[in-house]
Amino acid sequence: MTEIEVKIRIDDPEKLKEKIAALGAVSIKNRHWEENTLYDFPSQLLFSKQRALRLRIENKKAYLTFKGPPQKSRKFKIREEYETEVKNAKQMKKILKKLGFIPTFTYKKHRTVYRIKKLKICLDETSIGNFVELEGEQSQIVRIASSLGFSKKEFVKLDYIQLIMNKGRS
Repeated sequence: MTEIEVKIRIDDPEKLKEKIAALGAVSIKNRHWEENTLYDFPSQLLFSKQRALRLRIENKKAYLTFKGPPQKSRKFKIREEYETEVKNAKQMKKILKKLGFIPTFTYKKHRTVYRIKKLKICLDETSIGNFVELEGEQSQIVRIASSLGFSKKEFVKLDYIQLIMNKGRS
């Protein structure tokens, strides 16, 4: 599957929630805590090829995600992505270790998820500030961003790891 997304830095999450509701978005996941850990080989083979293997734990669920290298785009982050739910995060960590993977980076956030038709809207509260993440078709992203009061100039293509390493500067 191909994932197309952008992040936009926001100042007031509560005000944005009101705008999202006014657009008719449906809440599909209430605010929850996430822990995201990236795994790689000690040689950092995945990182060197701009790929990522992530184990996300949210409440009692876990998801293993592979992300391919970013495709060329001036305004959007476009990557191949495959994700599956994992029944037992502790066992998954053991499997990854036995395969030679080590945890290389962990970040945590609160996330609330909405949907408008096929567009996913994630409101993220992180250690480096608050962001809205829009995921879907490029035209939908631009249209909804505009409806929320944002322009393409505000689009951030960086992932949270890059943002955290840059101390939130996009």
